[in-house]
Amino acid sequence: MTQNDPCCSAVTTQRGLHRLCISIVPIFNHLDHEDMEKIAKVTAPITLKKGEHLFRAGDSSHSLYIIHLGKIKVYRLAENGKEQVIRILTPGDFTGELSLFTDLVHDTYAVATEATDICRIQRTQVQDMLVAYPAIALKVLQEFSTRLDQSEMQTTQLGTESIETRLGFYLAQQMEENHSSVIQLPMARKDLASFLGTTPETLSRKLAVFESNGWIAQEGQRRIAILNMDALLLV
Repeated sequence: MTQNDPCCSAVTTQRGLHRLCISIVPIFNHLDHEDMEKIAKVTAPITLKKGEHLFRAGDSSHSLYIIHLGKIKVYRLAENGKEQVIRILTPGDFTGELSLFTDLVHDTYAVATEATDICRIQRTQVQDMLVAYPAIALKVLQEFSTRLDQSEMQTTQLGTESIETRLGFYLAQQMEENHSSVIQLPMARKDLASFLGTTPETLSRKLAVFESNGWIAQEGQRRIAILNMDALLLV
């Protein structure tokens, strides 16, 4: 098979896409070109349509999933069937990391909120990488720490703070993370309401109050201009 054969070209193109995928992930993007090529060779693609699940609670967890294009919503279901959004994964984010160290089943659901391309690396292959590249292991541990902090903060806010405080902090945080006073919400409003532990109706009312107070300006369903971040942090 020559380099010009269609089959060979397809493999080369696919590997290039895999390399692009892993190059945007913080746990891999510090590697050199040769090492990225090695990882690209063991990466498999997954394509999901909007509404398709990557995994469900109870499924075996044995792979690391990296978001290349699109978005994945990770959520839990309460006993009453109510959805609690945990996080929204965007390009460069990953999930399934707990499977790298132990045999587990997923305790959450992950669903595509739009057409999504994912790179999958099986657990045994990632474990080999952790041995070969200790820096990757440190990056994974850093991500564990960040997610633990976020989870603890979310739990504390849901249990002790008002919806106004939770919403104000969230909007201010989005402004800081995006380095812009005009933010694009990373999730639909119903998902944001779930993430903040409230209803879509209450969320809409609170945003309207924030706007009437001159703290924000709503520019559509997801685009919001932050006019007074200090007020949002003190609400």
